[in-house]
Amino acid sequence: MTITKQSNDMWSKKYLVNKVIDKVSRNDKSFLSTTIMALLTICLFTLSSCDTNTILKDNYDIPDAKWFIKDTPTFTFEVKDTASAYNVFYTIRNNRAYPYYNLYLTHYLSNAAGKIIHQKLDEVVLFDQTSGRPLGEGLGDIYDHKVLVFKDFRFPNSGKYKIQIRQYMRQDPLLDIVSAGFSIEKVVH
Repeated sequence: MTITKQSNDMWSKKYLVNKVIDKVSRNDKSFLSTTIMALLTICLFTLSSCDTNTILKDNYDIPDAKWFIKDTPTFTFEVKDTASAYNVFYTIRNNRAYPYYNLYLTHYLSNAAGKIIHQKLDEVVLFDQTSGRPLGEGLGDIYDHKVLVFKDFRFPNSGKYKIQIRQYMRQDPLLDIVSAGFSIEKVVH
């Protein structure tokens, strides 16, 4: 009789374990479908919140944070709306170890025919000159800067354009600049 009772106890334990496993499996399926739905919702929200007023937002990652004078990052974009004005921004990322408080850059904006229609030498201030405190948005030792280059610019024609950026710091290579690029955004009033 004892043997039978133990067998019954073992059977009931196996039954209970299987019942628990089955219930957890069903809950896992529910949890999995809930997780998938949440991720899809986040993806849809992210995609729907894309900025349609930005015609270019791109950066060139500088290998080993050593920007050689001969390196001229070039970005191509298309303008469809010539009636609107645009703001053009530099987007610069630097290490905290960058040895200067500023950065001199020249940009060259060319039309589809290759004619330069806008060119200028600009100073971008990366650190407070007196305190040495980094400016821009930072996380750890990396800082991002979005600096207005020119405001309310109207492109003369629709079509493809090219914009280039070159460092003018007289140091070759210029160390601790991680990336450089542009953001071109339609002015919304």
